Amino acid sequence: MTTGQAEGALVTAPPTAAARRRITVRGVVQGVGFRPFVHTLATELGLTGHVTNTGEGVVAEVEGAPAALARFGERISGEAPPLAVVETVDGQDIAVAGDAGFRILPSRAHGPSRTLVAPDAATCEACLAELTDPADRRHRHPFLSCTHCGPRFTIVTAVPYDRALTTMDRFPMCPRCAREYADPGDRRFHAQPIACHDCGPRLRLLTADPADRTRPPRPAPGTDPVADTRRLLADGAIVAVKGLGGYHLVCDASDDTAVALLRHRKARGDKPFALMARHVADMEHLVRAGAEERALLTGPVRPIVLLRRTPHPAPAAGAPTLSDAVAPGSPDLGVMLPYTPLHHLLLGLPGDPPGPRLLVMTSGNVAGEPIVTDDDEAVRRLAHLADAWLTHDRPIRIPCDDSVVRISDGEPLFVRRSRGYAPFPVPLPVPVRPALATGGDLKNVLCLAEGHRAWLSAHIGDMDDLATQLAFERAEAHLETVTGVRPQLLAADRHPGYRSGRWAQSHTDGRPLVRVQHHHAHIAAAMAEHGLRDGRAVIGVAFDGTGYGDDHTVWGGEILLADYDGYRRFGQLAYVPLPGGDTTVRRPYRMALAHLRAAGIDWAEDLPPVAACPPDERPLLARQLERHLNCVPTSSMGRLFDAVSSLAGVCHHAGYEAQAAIALEAAALAAGEDHGPGYAFALRAGSAGPGAADLVADPAPVLTAVVEDVRAGTAVPLIAARFHTAVADLVRRGCALARERAGLTTVALTGGVFANTLLAEATARLLREDGFTVLRHRRVPPNDGGLALGQIVVAARTAGAAVR
Repeated sequence: MTTGQAEGALVTAPPTAAARRRITVRGVVQGVGFRPFVHTLATELGLTGHVTNTGEGVVAEVEGAPAALARFGERISGEAPPLAVVETVDGQDIAVAGDAGFRILPSRAHGPSRTLVAPDAATCEACLAELTDPADRRHRHPFLSCTHCGPRFTIVTAVPYDRALTTMDRFPMCPRCAREYADPGDRRFHAQPIACHDCGPRLRLLTADPADRTRPPRPAPGTDPVADTRRLLADGAIVAVKGLGGYHLVCDASDDTAVALLRHRKARGDKPFALMARHVADMEHLVRAGAEERALLTGPVRPIVLLRRTPHPAPAAGAPTLSDAVAPGSPDLGVMLPYTPLHHLLLGLPGDPPGPRLLVMTSGNVAGEPIVTDDDEAVRRLAHLADAWLTHDRPIRIPCDDSVVRISDGEPLFVRRSRGYAPFPVPLPVPVRPALATGGDLKNVLCLAEGHRAWLSAHIGDMDDLATQLAFERAEAHLETVTGVRPQLLAADRHPGYRSGRWAQSHTDGRPLVRVQHHHAHIAAAMAEHGLRDGRAVIGVAFDGTGYGDDHTVWGGEILLADYDGYRRFGQLAYVPLPGGDTTVRRPYRMALAHLRAAGIDWAEDLPPVAACPPDERPLLARQLERHLNCVPTSSMGRLFDAVSSLAGVCHHAGYEAQAAIALEAAALAAGEDHGPGYAFALRAGSAGPGAADLVADPAPVLTAVVEDVRAGTAVPLIAARFHTAVADLVRRGCALARERAGLTTVALTGGVFANTLLAEATARLLREDGFTVLRHRRVPPNDGGLALGQIVVAARTAGAAVR
């Protein structure tokens, strides 16, 4: 008992000493309301300190009772904001500072960037409620957003993610927005894109002079750009609308004349247009949408979702109609729901005058060029395409096309990975030193990687023109800025003519450049996204249109025994001459005639591709094939699909990539379950030599059977279905032989041909029945949009650059 303490007095324990911890949170933690969340959590737990953004992530220093610090550490990842992805939480004890409260400090930009910028996110329900509430001050505000939604990646100019480092820096906050931004209890506390009617951004509608479209467009005389745009769309106009990642060309999807005019102006052939609908219910009579598709349609990303068409749609009373010109011959419709406030306004809020309920929303570009983002460029480059421009004054920092996804075997399958997903990283199973992969020349996507992360850019496009090549350079520089990766190693495709490879060659700056075989990269991408580590080899089935082979031919029907370090060509489709390169790709009847000749089948007049070939072209093509003039041998499965599509009378001229194969799949889907007798490839031993395969699949028996069915009058859907079955069976047989000889039991299905879900699902089912583990793409596309991921991991191994 201390001196002076009364006898019998209660002895109280001394208060628990305060402690202080510095906590670093890494992942997608900037631009998602993470600092406000930390502020709220710390205040609730009675902790003092501060939080800030840094290049490493979000760094918080919290001080208080040890029990409260422990609860803070537990809740910081488990209760994170909806758009956040917490990868790691690291803490260390530091000296107590005695702070009086908890503060959000200005961001610290020094040091390397290792945080993850969030993708753009669709309008959340809370913001949508404000948009539609006449009593709310942001009623009908086209740029409303909060910490849970709105633009992120497309407006970031540097990291850390702060308003001053976004394209919103030109819009000073009005007093009311500034109060919300500074209020820890407000949903827009530190929401960087915060805005309202008073502080911008602002819309503007420009209209073209119908009498002289060479003149610059002029501002529309109306006072409400959105209402005026809706009237223009209802009257059949084509409007260029500025969105999150670029311009869309928009028209009423029920207006035959408007859709046909857009198709003509854009020289699009029969390539399908994407659609935007207000609600899933507006499309239910046109497509089949299961629970997985609906989740994609209504989630925070809102990609274009490919949905199977209803064979004989019967619209309910009042349901919107769809022009046949939207997606002629396609088995799918590409559908998305509104993902910005402006989209909701264009489709109309409750009480608005009637307007189009289904909109065509196609990329605002000239065919083959990147999507337009700059306002002056939009007026210039889209002058012959649009009747009006609905634009605004918030700059787009980086182009970002809509992502395209479908559900296959209950899981997402990317056709294009872009808005809403880029630049979110793909985890790598093998750590690599800083590297850049330049991808391919079609569907170009580049990739930066370091450690256990690979960042893929948004979709860039086909590298055929200068505009796309410049977009590639801007995308590479921007991705370096937001990731902090400074490449020490470059990777590119082996094709000597690829522009992506030439760019890499001219930008080595003393860094090593590794050339990666095209189909090895496809297989490595599938392996990497499934987390296969060093030493795990697979049977890689890579089916696509074209890839540069080791023997300087065009590969594309390959079975490789592969790991990250290398591969052996186990199987291939038999070579056939590719007469005229791109000309034959655009004219599938030429590929059919080349295959018929290689199979020893006469060019009889009763066969559809023979009839489709102009009479004066036929002898020239025969001479070309006979003398091997401009005829590179190809083993491409994509070209075989083209040939069979023409041979069956489905498609003789392709206006866009893979049109003949898509049309053949559409025909096969109409066949039903009973396909009758199937077709079968012949298998034979390969020859010796560089690039030679152990096994060769000869399509001659398949082509002979198709010809017999055509002459017998067999229904085209049955022919198409039997061919799909034959290809799936070929993979099954080839993999069985590979397992016998190499002992491998894991198969990776990759390449653009496996975007065909009818084929991919049938093939995977057969392989699983035979006891194989099947890897299909779920994080990156099977086509060349996923190529750079495989290049990264192969190059790292080849250069000996993996961190061990």
